[in-house]
Amino acid sequence: MLPNRSGEMEVFLHVADAGSFSAAARKLQLTPSAVAKLIARLEERLGAQLFVRSTRNLKLTREGSAYYHDASRILEDIGELEARLAHDSATPRGTIRVNATIPFGNHVLVPVLAGFLESYPEVTIDLSLTDNVIDILDERADIAIRSGALRDSRLLARKLGISRRVIIASRDYIARKGLPENPDDLHGHNCLNFSFRRPQEQWMVGTKGDEDASSRIGNIQVNNGETMRQLALAGVGIGRLALFHVGQDIADGRLVELLGDAAEPEFEQIHAVFVGQRQMPLRMRVLLDYLAKHISIR
Repeated sequence: MLPNRSGEMEVFLHVADAGSFSAAARKLQLTPSAVAKLIARLEERLGAQLFVRSTRNLKLTREGSAYYHDASRILEDIGELEARLAHDSATPRGTIRVNATIPFGNHVLVPVLAGFLESYPEVTIDLSLTDNVIDILDERADIAIRSGALRDSRLLARKLGISRRVIIASRDYIARKGLPENPDDLHGHNCLNFSFRRPQEQWMVGTKGDEDASSRIGNIQVNNGETMRQLALAGVGIGRLALFHVGQDIADGRLVELLGDAAEPEFEQIHAVFVGQRQMPLRMRVLLDYLAKHISIR
């Protein structure tokens, strides 16, 4: 068993200041014999005599004086370190590495983070946006925002909301290619898709109780949702994106939601995922609380 060096130092300092084992023992609420044995073990391990013993008191040897000076400094440093950590644990500070998809990051997360950083000025956010699903351990992310089913059992998750996915196209595309009125009509249209792996690769589009899982892939694939949105705005084809991503485009008339009640609604849960920790840093805990309270997902 490794010795408790800081505890030994503390006992040694009490003995040196008190000048006797018994006086130090009273302050430490130990027996004089326990204090004497601890000092003897310390001297044996150090290979040096720390005290000159007499019938009346103890005096420090030259080695003991040197040890007294260094032990005092070390215990002061430990005290300052613990005080600093205690202060840090009471005040959120430090860097949080956050990963999110490009659409969620730009349309939902960034507006919320502005208020968070104002509320917690000693916290720094290192934000990485990508539509590829990262390995949170390999990328050393503290928190990742993910949509859909969660499959990584190594991670903990906090639900942030539910997003509805919508099928959209520009008015120009509809004028040129026609308006699909039911899910079967989509087979004749240029349906944009993603090039990266997703939990649900196919368009699950159908009437209620009769979902059609057939693939609908057009003449272009993209690796992120924002590019798909831009292609849809340009009239290239029909996209399927989260409502939080294209809701303002629909409201402003730049995009039109297709099918509506003719198709089964599709929803995805959105979670903040993170590695389980015995003691979560306060900066992460306040960010998770803030996101859960302030994020509004349509």
